[in-house]
Amino acid sequence: MKAAIFGSCVSRDTAEFMPEVEVVAYVARHSVTSLQSPHGTDGLDISGLTSAFQKRMVTSDLKGTGARRIVEKANDLDFVLIDLVDERRGFWRFPDGTTMTNSLEIESCGAAREARRVGARLVEFGTDEHFFAWKAGFEQLMAELKEVSLLERTILLDIEWAGAVDGAPHPQNDGLAKLGRSWRRLQRGAREAGRGLSNGRGVGEAWQSLRAVKPTEAEEYADRALSANADYIRYRRDAQSLTESSVVRASNDVRIARDHKWGPQPFHYRNADYESIVRSIREKVTMNGSETP
Repeated sequence: MKAAIFGSCVSRDTAEFMPEVEVVAYVARHSVTSLQSPHGTDGLDISGLTSAFQKRMVTSDLKGTGARRIVEKANDLDFVLIDLVDERRGFWRFPDGTTMTNSLEIESCGAAREARRVGARLVEFGTDEHFFAWKAGFEQLMAELKEVSLLERTILLDIEWAGAVDGAPHPQNDGLAKLGRSWRRLQRGAREAGRGLSNGRGVGEAWQSLRAVKPTEAEEYADRALSANADYIRYRRDAQSLTESSVVRASNDVRIARDHKWGPQPFHYRNADYESIVRSIREKVTMNGSETP
């Protein structure tokens, strides 16, 4: 079978658990906002990117060719996978109204710095401005897929961020649980401040240590996942309403893989999670008329 991806690590990592599938078009580092108002490559130096893959993805974003790269393969495709991970970093809006995705590659090569210098501003994920620009771009992507009869073969991977590492329980995120995490941080800060005073540090220094206490790894993952999943709600709701099929996993269904090849992140899951997602994809592909082994 042959597939296309418009998204990032959630879809790409999942596809690696489908040995029968060849990914023939992979559109990454590309917000759907770039489909409507691509900035173009003029005036932006991306020569600092050393990877040919990175250059291709960033150039595609700057030219707004992501949908076209999938559409031109329409006759060969059995299905299309979409995820929303690349939206999380927002996009740059230039004074002339054009945009580019705020990918890590754009930052690393200096293009983000250049964008700011010429008056562009960062439109952050979760804001109303970002959401409505994203919605228009996503509707365009769906319309282009529909035009070549790919919409019925498109599957949204709606996988929430994991709030705990494999082996740990899913964190409780009600008000009492969040208050408990804050209280434990305060206790750690108080202990550190007390040790500082005992060692002769001034009250001001001790107070700073109380305020600067860092969350534990578990607390950081829980807080990041809770915040991201809340920000994604209206995006996911609209994306589900516009796509024919969705594979959905809640945060408490998945866990962070500590040994993931790209490192532990709330959107890097366990092998068992990918295998579960793959089973759901195969079911939907079969229902849409394609054969699986």
